[in-house]
Amino acid sequence: MITPAYLQRMARYNAWQNRSVYAAADGLGDADRRADRGAFWGSIHRTLSHLLWGDTIWMGRFDGGPPPDVKIADSGDWVVEWEELKLLREGLDGRIFKWALAAKPADIEGDLVWFSGAVGREVRQPKAVCLIQLFNHQTHHRGQVHAMLTAAGARPEDTDLPFMPADA
Repeated sequence: MITPAYLQRMARYNAWQNRSVYAAADGLGDADRRADRGAFWGSIHRTLSHLLWGDTIWMGRFDGGPPPDVKIADSGDWVVEWEELKLLREGLDGRIFKWALAAKPADIEGDLVWFSGAVGREVRQPKAVCLIQLFNHQTHHRGQVHAMLTAAGARPEDTDLPFMPADA
């Protein structure tokens, strides 16, 4: 279904797109980033905090790192300070890329088993499906952030995967 090359491409795409939306959001004031804009997590800041939370929990399942210290319901407020959110995002993107570079076919095969706080039970899914979920979840919420940024007058970069710069 997927390969290490897919993981590497999507990790590069993730980092490129995060740099784009964070740079665009950086041009807004804190009040604009925190304004409720009607998205599921409300604001640009809360959506980016939730996305960082989601990526952290998934990566912990893949590489054994620690999970976030809050439940999903509180993930929008997990990281309160903008500068900290930016630093944590950059570090996590590096972690995702490093993991993807080292991934072998065996890291994609078989099942992943974890206890999901969201559904309150143990879950078993193919690792490949979980890896696709990592990148799909990112794209979903970044799309919301992109729309909120555009509505606020900011201009993130293009989002089309075929047009990702070679150096991304």
